[in-house]
Amino acid sequence: MKISSKVECGIISLVDICIYSNNSVVTVINISARQNISAKYLEQILPQLRQADIIRSVKGAKGGYTLTRPAEQITLRDVINALDSTVLGDVRFSGKEDSIMTDALSKCLWSKMTAYLRNFTENVTLRDLADSYDKLSSETTSAEPMYYI
Repeated sequence: MKISSKVECGIISLVDICIYSNNSVVTVINISARQNISAKYLEQILPQLRQADIIRSVKGAKGGYTLTRPAEQITLRDVINALDSTVLGDVRFSGKEDSIMTDALSKCLWSKMTAYLRNFTENVTLRDLADSYDKLSSETTSAEPMYYI
């Protein structure tokens, strides 16, 4: 499965906002610095997430982005559909192929795979992703050697 960099960076930026918001806004500059994503690229992605009512923007000198609802209520499916609706869309054939074969493949393979992916992404929330990041981050920092003087 191939996911576009837009979807990947969108998910990363939302996890960053989830982790670092703490009842305040998160700026594009901060997301860019922490996640090593171009600020210009984020400025193309974040408005799509705002239009999908996943984040809200706060204008001004202390402006930035915050989630519109709790992270437990934002699913991976919401995010993917906001950034690239073709990822979880139905498979379409060009029409040049044998229709019986394409119907069989669609019924036996593609429809089931798409249904599984839709169900899976509906059950993974932004909170799940943030918690996974926190766990991996704490394991990495606790594995560093301790020096005593």
